Amino acid sequence: MSDALVIVPTFNERESLESVLTAICAIRPVVDVLVVDDASPDGTGQVADDFAGAHPSVHVLHRDAQRGLGPAYIAGFRWAFDRDYDWVVQIDADGSHDPRLIPTLLAVARGVTADLVLGSRWVTGGRVDGWSVARQLVSRSGNAFARFALQSRLQDMTAGFRVLRVQTLKQLHLETIASSGYCFQIEIADRIEQGNGTIIEHPITFIERALGRSKMHLGIVVEALFRISGWGMGRWFFGR
Repeated sequence: MSDALVIVPTFNERESLESVLTAICAIRPVVDVLVVDDASPDGTGQVADDFAGAHPSVHVLHRDAQRGLGPAYIAGFRWAFDRDYDWVVQIDADGSHDPRLIPTLLAVARGVTADLVLGSRWVTGGRVDGWSVARQLVSRSGNAFARFALQSRLQDMTAGFRVLRVQTLKQLHLETIASSGYCFQIEIADRIEQGNGTIIEHPITFIERALGRSKMHLGIVVEALFRISGWGMGRWFFGR
């Protein structure tokens, strides 16, 4: 058993999941993998089960409905807690993150016993392939807003490719995490930063998905704006 668990949340990722899992399983040394599927109606869960049946390092956690990115990751974290992993890796199932970088991010985390390593698009050396200038501006602006509101030093708080120290996660009181969408990534990073955790941003290349549909929608954006604004006002005006 590896000391690291790669968590892959899925919802309607049938077209891309097998290639992502194949790339993860090619990593040496081998890492364990947990697919967390939210009852995908396109059969993603069955693809995951079939793949796991042929690869002992791959496991599948089926949930009964789509409940959002945050709850899916928390379910994966708790699965890792129960099995005494030291590290968890978050990665998207759509191929936008290069699994070959997992050993690099883990080595960075282990080297300084970091609490969080972010695969960052917006630090020197990081970049995005396949996005328009407008879309890059939206992402950069969102991160700038979060950075200002939360008084953060992080350049890519929304980064979805990351390594987290399990011992740190256990101290975050996951039952109090409020976010369900992509704001979950910001909330976790912010809690670790506010707790003076060691956070490293390592540059990556983010590649726009070639298959399937993005899960981003207006409700996710509204949730992020609402929560970040609330946290920011509490911090700026009330010191909390």
